[in-house]
Amino acid sequence: MSALAQVLHDLGHAVRGSDIDKEVFTEFQLRDKGIEILSFDENNVEEGYTYIAGNAFKDDHVEIKKAMDSNFKVIRYHEFLAEFMRGFTSIAVTGAHGKTSTTGLLSHVMNGDVETTFLIGDGTGFGLKRSDYFTFESCEYKRHFLSYYPDYAIITNIDFDHPDYFKDLDDVVDAFNDMASQVKKAVITFGGDENINKISVDVPLYTYGIEGDYDVTASNIRTTEKGTVFDVTIGEDYKDTVVIPMYGDHHVLNSLSVIAVCYFESLNMKNIKEAFLTFGGVKRRFSETYINDMVLVDDYAHHPKEIRATLETARKKYPGREIVSVFQPHTFSRTEKFLNEFAEALNESDKTYIVDIFGSAREAAGNLSSADLSELIPGATVLNDDDLELLNNHQNAVIIFMGAGDIQKYEKRFTELLS
Repeated sequence: MSALAQVLHDLGHAVRGSDIDKEVFTEFQLRDKGIEILSFDENNVEEGYTYIAGNAFKDDHVEIKKAMDSNFKVIRYHEFLAEFMRGFTSIAVTGAHGKTSTTGLLSHVMNGDVETTFLIGDGTGFGLKRSDYFTFESCEYKRHFLSYYPDYAIITNIDFDHPDYFKDLDDVVDAFNDMASQVKKAVITFGGDENINKISVDVPLYTYGIEGDYDVTASNIRTTEKGTVFDVTIGEDYKDTVVIPMYGDHHVLNSLSVIAVCYFESLNMKNIKEAFLTFGGVKRRFSETYINDMVLVDDYAHHPKEIRATLETARKKYPGREIVSVFQPHTFSRTEKFLNEFAEALNESDKTYIVDIFGSAREAAGNLSSADLSELIPGATVLNDDDLELLNNHQNAVIIFMGAGDIQKYEKRFTELLS
């Protein structure tokens, strides 16, 4: 919603919105652009606006209800976005993991050659009035992405998540298959995912992967002080060497999907390669702060596979350093469903701390606590607000604060403690 507000503001519309009073990282760019943020109040609802309702809130929300009762135009986020993108060549980025990182990378790299409007799930959006392209993050939750009919779709992977909505993995696969069937030009997928191999579409489906029989392939991967270098091959027509300022195989895979879109749209590949070099990442995806002799990392990882990817990046970028995880489980249903998988992933840290489970707007309580997860990880510690000084025992370490809730507050307090 923050990203959409920015896009509409940049395109010349008068935009304002309401939100919870608690500080959230997605609000800072809104304030930078002068977009007014109000506290929830039915008196905010006035004639003259179109009301775009975020999917976190139901029709009985005080402002949504007031707008509906007043017969003002109210449209859900995903429905509005579906209508908005019709004026562009649109590229949807979807998948269980890696959507935000890939959308951010795609948006940045494409803008190295053609003006591209974009909407990213980290709260970043930018509208360009002369752009013909629109890149956006497309979420599978409650099958919202079935509202969209994009020209291209990147599917980074298919995995079971959102256990509060999806029944099982087959239900997730069915949703992605339905989404892919609505794509107009081509679907670009990670070919190493067996679940993605169940997708069937009428448009061309291109696979990407590392060292295999894929349409877009990375090989000869090596790590340098500046990032990762690899060779790219697309069929028999394209081969080149690409440098990305990131570490980890998941970043190589994300880059392959971006290269594929640019190649199939006949963009200038020299400009595309140069744009990779200036990518600074997206918010809350391995965002680093250096203080004293520590590296503090803020990361959105909230699924076992995402945790493994984040730890892989840390190991490759900071070889030899102690890796410490401070993890905030996100929603009780997800924690319960993946309890053992979380423990196995976090056990790859040198030391793990677990803070209280973060509930969501749709789920405030559950049947377990952070202690249940901590007990499954050898040497793990439950970390309370008053115990943050324990992190001072890890000098010269990489301390990763992971989670999709408000884990940033722990990093902020620890930084203040260090100061």
